Amino acid sequence: MSKVTTIEEIVGSLESGMTIGIGGWGSRRKPMALVRAICNSPLTDLTVVTYGGPDVGLLCAAGKVRRLVTAFVTMDSIPLEPHFRQARQNGEIELTEYDEGMFMFGLYAAAHRLPFLPTPAGLGSDVLKVNPHLKTIRSPYEDGEELVAVPALTMDVALVHMNRADARGNAQYLGPDPYMDDLYAKAAGRTYVSCERLVDTGDLLKEGPLQSLLISRAHVAGVVETPNGAHFTACEPDHDRDEAFQKLYAKAAADPDDWAAFRERFLSGDEAAYQGAVRTWREEEAK
Repeated sequence: MSKVTTIEEIVGSLESGMTIGIGGWGSRRKPMALVRAICNSPLTDLTVVTYGGPDVGLLCAAGKVRRLVTAFVTMDSIPLEPHFRQARQNGEIELTEYDEGMFMFGLYAAAHRLPFLPTPAGLGSDVLKVNPHLKTIRSPYEDGEELVAVPALTMDVALVHMNRADARGNAQYLGPDPYMDDLYAKAAGRTYVSCERLVDTGDLLKEGPLQSLLISRAHVAGVVETPNGAHFTACEPDHDRDEAFQKLYAKAAADPDDWAAFRERFLSGDEAAYQGAVRTWREEEAK
């Protein structure tokens, strides 16, 4: 059964107040086309669960985030996402910050329908001080080791971006890292996949090895082809991070007037308008 859908249908199925997981890592393989569409929607009051990057920044700038659960918010070559910084400094969002390992165990717990998973990650750090709701647990075995009981990071919806997918929702990554996207797909009530290119099921193994088939159709509610839909984040081997555009984005974020102009030029229309505006900007820069 085909699960091919559109960006508009995916975002139209979401509701304000939802907990939404976003795959990828920092400024790498983020479902930016879907994020841009959320920014242009009436959705609000969202809880976002992610290893954050410019996805978080755009959603914060658009006033969509009530609470963020994350281990970091970075654009990799730019250490701290500027819109996230502003939102936190202005007290506009709530933040639950975990150690990277703790965050992963939270995803694992949700993926396996467990209330929590124990881990030594976070012990001896300030993570427990800034998250007083976290509890510790002792091993019931002879070692008696104290561990952090990381609660499951359950989500209503997960959004992930893959290199390839078929019409039934099987999805494939071809880059250097899966970035936990399979855990998001298993942990969420439903998952939507955007991809660089839709291919026939029989052609998936022509694109990459069997182990690159990261996400099963069993966990996918809908799939949409969004060429360059991860822009400006990296999506190797299809495209690298657009460092020049990322710098333009970060520079604009530093000034309200510049950001208003950036938003009007690049973010005021649909995905086709965004991609067209980026092409025009690139042509102007090349002159």
